[in-house]
Amino acid sequence: MYNDLFSIGPFTIHGYGLMIGIGFIVALLVGEYRAKKRGLNRDFLFNLAVLCLIFGVLGAKLLYMLTVIDKIIANPSDILSLSGGFVVYGGIIVGILTGFIYCRIKHKVFRNYFDIVMPSVAIAQGFGRIGCFLAGCCYGKETDSACGVVFTHSDFAPNNVRLIPTQLISSAACFLLALVLILIARKQRKPGVIAGLYLVFYGIGRFLIEFLRGDLERGSIGDLSTSQFISIIIVAIGLIWLVCILVFTKKPESIAETVENITEGAAMTFESTAKDAVKASESTAEDAAKAFENVAEAFESTAGAFENAADTAVKSEDKL
Repeated sequence: MYNDLFSIGPFTIHGYGLMIGIGFIVALLVGEYRAKKRGLNRDFLFNLAVLCLIFGVLGAKLLYMLTVIDKIIANPSDILSLSGGFVVYGGIIVGILTGFIYCRIKHKVFRNYFDIVMPSVAIAQGFGRIGCFLAGCCYGKETDSACGVVFTHSDFAPNNVRLIPTQLISSAACFLLALVLILIARKQRKPGVIAGLYLVFYGIGRFLIEFLRGDLERGSIGDLSTSQFISIIIVAIGLIWLVCILVFTKKPESIAETVENITEGAAMTFESTAKDAVKASESTAEDAAKAFENVAEAFESTAGAFENAADTAVKSEDKL
């Protein structure tokens, strides 16, 4: 394929860079639309996306350099070179860390924006893999299949050899992943679930696609490629993240129901207590009335006794 698409004066438009640019714009537009639907701050999302892109590119470059550390040691000036490869996982890891730190600084809920960003990341990756196809990097193993592709002007893939189109397979998988996540997000409102699903699904997909890759300059850890080793860690982190989200947190609906139940219970308790208090008051009032009635009768009896005593005294005086 052709990486140099066309030139405008001294400027050459490269297929890889063009696809990265298109991917970022489309991903940002989709992210802003979804953020608006969720009532999130779109200006904050834009700043977050730009920062994650910048540091993500640096992270992808750094991890690539680690996979070819022998060459870097032999020629340290390559560190300053903008040419060469990138490792997607480096961009994902550093991008997520950047987003987390930025959200903490701005006092935003990281999980809310994490869910918005990750489907958009999958979209950007889908376009990025098309760029890889145009450049000829990240190519697959040799194949006799009719689905194989032949590069003739690539600076990376072996030319005039039929290869598995791993770039296009990865691109289709990323677009499918983005679609699935967005559909799930319509019904799943618990913050963090969509991001966790991305980590699990992407990690599994990347682990499998690595078996079809034919480019050897990817680094290895034992029998696994560097990306396969990282995939295992990413999937494990995603599963732990999902367990923590689904098991140890409640849905907003459940929280609302719990609050409503507590409020209703408290109201019923208050009503019952009030009724008991009224009954007790009524009972106490009746007892008090009876007591006052008895006291009045006692005073009346005493007054009658005094009156009888006075009459008796008068009659005695008359007799004298």
